[in-house]
Amino acid sequence: MKTDKDVREDADISRVADRLPLTISAAARALRDGTITSRELTEKTIARADALAERLGVYIVRLDDEARQAADRADEQFARGVEIGPLQGIPLGIKDNISTSDAPTTAQSLVLESGFGGGQDAPVVARLRAAGAVLTGKTTTMEFAVGMPDPQKPFPIPRNPFSTDHWTGGSSSGTGAGVASGLFLGGLGTDTGGSIRMPAAWCGISGFKQTFGRVPKSRIVPLGFSYDHVGPMTRTAYDCGLMLNVLAGHDESDACSVDRPVDDYVAGLDGNIEGLRVGIDLSFLDSPLCDPATAEGVHAAIAVLREAGVVISDAPLPYRDELKDATMLGFVMEAFAYHRENLKSRWEDYGAETRLSIATGALFSSGDYVQMQRLRRAAVREMEEMFAHIDIHLTPTAMTGGLPLATQDFEQYIDVVNTGYWNGVGYPAISVPMGQDATGLPLGLQLAGRPFEESTVLRIADAFQRRTSHHLAESDIVKESIA
Repeated sequence: MKTDKDVREDADISRVADRLPLTISAAARALRDGTITSRELTEKTIARADALAERLGVYIVRLDDEARQAADRADEQFARGVEIGPLQGIPLGIKDNISTSDAPTTAQSLVLESGFGGGQDAPVVARLRAAGAVLTGKTTTMEFAVGMPDPQKPFPIPRNPFSTDHWTGGSSSGTGAGVASGLFLGGLGTDTGGSIRMPAAWCGISGFKQTFGRVPKSRIVPLGFSYDHVGPMTRTAYDCGLMLNVLAGHDESDACSVDRPVDDYVAGLDGNIEGLRVGIDLSFLDSPLCDPATAEGVHAAIAVLREAGVVISDAPLPYRDELKDATMLGFVMEAFAYHRENLKSRWEDYGAETRLSIATGALFSSGDYVQMQRLRRAAVREMEEMFAHIDIHLTPTAMTGGLPLATQDFEQYIDVVNTGYWNGVGYPAISVPMGQDATGLPLGLQLAGRPFEESTVLRIADAFQRRTSHHLAESDIVKESIA
């Protein structure tokens, strides 16, 4: 007779023919109990990539042979009883604005100088390798992590695994689509205004932007120096914690890196959240842009958390619209500082949406920039007061599911996302799946917490996922391609 634990573990296995583990934690168990080898697991993900990667626009570069070699090393370690950690032998994807030693870094642009990163791994990549991870390739992004897909440039167009006529969200698009479709079990994204959380929401997975400075971002192509984050994208909040255990920590190569102790981010994930205080701002749901399914999903999620013993209260976000603008315009100003000379000399080499977005930074003065920084500090002061009364803040990640590729533009995208607010203050925030809209596109729930209290954010997110199954949904595209 199966126990509750058996049922939960069975749920972490794909329903399609290849029976691929859906989560890092499920795969880690299987690797250790001999159910599967890392080579077998990697071959399954490569087979999925053969079937789906081009259709979904997941990869810039595939590293199949290198992945097989890393998997064989992991299997040799398992055979010798060498235990490195839960990422040992696990296939992961790396966003192509993050430097790696075994593949070029393009930031999906014709402009970036060859050899960015000096042929070295970024600290986050080096940490994943040291943890025994199997790196499968470099994943698609928006050019320089801003703008929209540009069919006029020679790069793949990322497509949503739940509908290829719709976008994944950006800019960590390939990582989001790759995790959702099982091409790898986790991966790295970057997040300047929501670029981890938006693909996570629209592809039906979990994506975590930790506190600014918690994870080093050296050898990562910058977008907005004071807004950029790098973090994990996985099926579950628990798996985000497993990856964050490896990624977090000071690195002297990053001037923004914070030197303070790192938690064990999965130690407290037992499903018990009784007494934690969650603040909500339901005014989001009154927006004419809000899909009725989003409102229903938020109310359903609140009911789940309340049933788990959470205390719910109203908590309007201070300077909500102003801080969103300060983020979206502030990082464009910082991006313009980085791209100024190339925009002058290589305008046509940039994609249309990217160059127009970055060039907007030229329209603002130094005084405007200073005012944005003052607003960020004022928002932090107000937020400290708000978080004296709550532990977590809850909103939808976006007002809608994924937008149609044929009709959207960058301004439309910015209008429906609710993520940039938390980049403006650098607080940790995660997106987890909370259901689907009327057409079957995933919807995301955003949970944010105090600086360096990632563990609390993960506790709420993990407890929600223990009581729901939205994060295990597989698209018909995957089922039909692998059957």
